[in-house]
Amino acid sequence: MIVAAAILLVIGAGLMLVTGLGLMRMPDIFTRMHAATKGASLGVAFMLLAAALVFGETGVSLKGAVTVLFIFLTAPVAANLLARAAYARKTPLWSRSVMDEGRGKISVPDGFAKPVGPRKKVFRKKSGRSRPRC
Repeated sequence: MIVAAAILLVIGAGLMLVTGLGLMRMPDIFTRMHAATKGASLGVAFMLLAAALVFGETGVSLKGAVTVLFIFLTAPVAANLLARAAYARKTPLWSRSVMDEGRGKISVPDGFAKPVGPRKKVFRKKSGRSRPRC
């Protein structure tokens, strides 16, 4: 049991690591949300399954199963809503994107969409070194 739980924990931690790398490496918000939703959901599921194996109690297993079910039901819905809101705000797609599947399908209310681009860092001199302004 302990060996199986350790293997599940390593798999879950690996998926969470891949999720973190995907968040850092993906080029735009839409692909980042995909990486975060898929990898984090599976990573949490494996870790909770490992906890259920280690404790071996019905209550812990039931709570883990309900938590995994909740994450699997809510994470895709939240990612979809965030993607639709980002698209409605005209967040730019990656320059090498080949398709825009939202065109004509996602309605944008009048006065809602403002072009959003990457923020520029503003540096100011303070005590001899530059820091980004918050």
